Amino acid sequence: MDRIRIVGGNALNGEIEISGAKNAALPLMISALLTDEPVSLLNVPRLADVKQLERILENHGVDIAVHGRRRGDREMGGQRITITAGDIVDTTAPYELVSKMRASFWVIGPLLAREGRARVSLPGGCAIGTRPVDFYLDGLRALGADIEIDGGYVVATAPAGRLKGGHVVLPKVSVGATHTLMMAASLAEGTTVIENAAREPEVTNLAECLVSMGAKIAGIGTDRMVIEGVERLHGTSHEVLPDRIETGTYAMATAMTGGDVLLRGARSELLQAALDSLGEVGVSISQEDDGLRVRRNGNGLTAIDVETQPFPGFPTDLQAQFMALMTRANGTSAIRETIFENRFMHVAELARFGADIHVDGQTATVRGVPELKGAQVMATDLRASVSLVIAGLAARGETVVNRIYHLDRGFERLEDKLSRCGAEIERVTG
Repeated sequence: MDRIRIVGGNALNGEIEISGAKNAALPLMISALLTDEPVSLLNVPRLADVKQLERILENHGVDIAVHGRRRGDREMGGQRITITAGDIVDTTAPYELVSKMRASFWVIGPLLAREGRARVSLPGGCAIGTRPVDFYLDGLRALGADIEIDGGYVVATAPAGRLKGGHVVLPKVSVGATHTLMMAASLAEGTTVIENAAREPEVTNLAECLVSMGAKIAGIGTDRMVIEGVERLHGTSHEVLPDRIETGTYAMATAMTGGDVLLRGARSELLQAALDSLGEVGVSISQEDDGLRVRRNGNGLTAIDVETQPFPGFPTDLQAQFMALMTRANGTSAIRETIFENRFMHVAELARFGADIHVDGQTATVRGVPELKGAQVMATDLRASVSLVIAGLAARGETVVNRIYHLDRGFERLEDKLSRCGAEIERVTG
């Protein structure tokens, strides 16, 4: 099994090209199920989760053509994927596929909207919380779907063969439920209103793609979306936005090690709350024509408190990385997790570096230490994995991160990008 080996202590200097966002690419790929015409997606990252979703879509009879796979220095450039769902041959998404990636459950929306039926396994994914699908199912019921659970599968049908517009009030902001209901409502008969909708940039990216396919959506970027269903959608070409979580991760890695890095292609408006927090910590961040420049001089880091919130607040997907950063800050910080109830699994692994962290319920108190020491550590989920890399980059001596298949799900060629900026990091196979 692959591992990542790091020898810490090197400042990061240079450029890192920000990949397309995984969290945007996946729903965009799923949206291709809504039309029988080709949907071309640009700037798609090369990730394990993208490959897994390709397998799931192919199971439904979808044709997928991947372009832009290049070798050499420019291989990090995003690929183009053309997805054609001419005929959906199977409306079942089986357990052995869906259990590996939670986002694959979202196919229930387009399958139900286009085919009038879907049988989708209850989802899997990172063990960072229960993340129930009740919101999804109650929303689909509001659009006229009949739903039952049978042997671990959600079996959904539209009694009249087509969903009908309805009024959905999400009891909690949910990106996945917003994605699913927005896609389903696009082909429903009549008008759908989604209240308390997620406002994340990835939701906006999907909404803009649906509009380019012929959907009628008002309120994009707000918490109240109004969708007027249409008879059919057509093909389109759409670009995946840059990954704000990758942007924040490399910004925090630069802050942790010092140095000067240009995050090429990054956009500040996608993660302003996190950038504001880094500014309070003592990191200089400036927008340039081709990306964001992150600098930290020899001054120490300042401990601050953060609380994760839905967009535009501090992202839960950057909580673990920020905690790693705070282990070396001057003072004590409190990090409160409000999105997932089990997202502190990285704490025990950070402690192996010598970090001083105490967890009480949903709050972690981090007392900065003068030094971290390299250690053998184990990744527990996607974002926690990269927090261990950030710690290892600053730790004295050698760090080995095990179970890095989590990293491969969400970070494209991480070790290559960091090594180009001076980090001593390598993938070890076997």
